[in-house]
Amino acid sequence: MSKPRVLYISQHLTPYLPETTMSHVSRMLPQGTHEKGKEIRVFMPRFGKINERRHQLHEVIRLSGMNLSIDDTDHPLIIKVASIPTARIQVYFIDNDTYFKRKAVLRDDKGVMFADNDERSMFFVRGVLETVRQLGWAPDIVHCSGWMTSLVPLYLKHVFADEPYFAKAKVVYSAYDEGFDGSLDARMAEKVQAHGIPAEALECIADPTFDNLNCMAMRHADAVIVGSKTLSEACQSTLGALDKPILSYPGEDGFVTEINAFYDTILEGKTEAVAE
Repeated sequence: MSKPRVLYISQHLTPYLPETTMSHVSRMLPQGTHEKGKEIRVFMPRFGKINERRHQLHEVIRLSGMNLSIDDTDHPLIIKVASIPTARIQVYFIDNDTYFKRKAVLRDDKGVMFADNDERSMFFVRGVLETVRQLGWAPDIVHCSGWMTSLVPLYLKHVFADEPYFAKAKVVYSAYDEGFDGSLDARMAEKVQAHGIPAEALECIADPTFDNLNCMAMRHADAVIVGSKTLSEACQSTLGALDKPILSYPGEDGFVTEINAFYDTILEGKTEAVAE
C-alpha cells in the first residue's frame, strides 16, 4: 500500500520567518507527519525578507520559467528550494521579482499593507498548484495555512477540477487569527473570477477582509482545523454552520498526533465532525 501524501501550503514557516503559532505548526507538523510514514511536500512564498544565502536557497531551473497571468499581466514563476537543517525536509519557495523581491513580508516600513497583497496571494496559490503538477506528485491531503492560502479550495475545485494529480485530494484549511485590518484590493474577486472561478463562489469576498477570506476558505475546504486559541465571531459563526469534519484547536503540544489522526479520518471517508 502506498504512503499517504500530504501537500503543505503555508503562508509562514520557521526558521525562514519569525515564530508565530502558524509558522511554528507549519514547521513542526510536516516533520512529524513525515516521521509518521507519510510523504510530504512543503511550499511557502519566498518573501524578500528571507535571507537566501543564510538559508541556502537555490533555484530549481527545471520547475521555473512558466508565466502566470494575474489581472491580464504575465508574471514569471520562479521556484527555489532549501532544506531545513536537522529535519531532512525540503521547502519549496514560490518567487517572482514583482511580488516577492521587496525586503518585507506583508507591510511596508510604515506598517501599511501592500496594495497588491491580493495578487501576491493569487500568484502564490497558482504557483504552488502548477509546480505540484509539474512535479507529477498527486497529494491525498492538501493542507493550507494562513489567509494567503484561502483561495486554494476554490482553485482546486474549479480551475484544476480536471487535473488528475488533484482528483482525489481532500483540502484541509487551518484557520488562524493571524490576519490584517481593513480590506485587500476591491477588485480581488474580479481578478480571481478571470481564472475560471464562478462569481457566486466569490460573493463572500466582494469585500476581501481577513474574516471574509478565512470564512470563504472554511466553506469551500473539505475539512477545517481551528489553528488559534480564539477566532473572530464571524469565523466562529461560519464554523458553527459547517457540515464537514472540524478539528478543534489541538493545543501547543501533541498537535502532530491529533492532526495526523484527523488526516486519517478524512482519508477513511468519515464525514462527522471531530468532537472537542
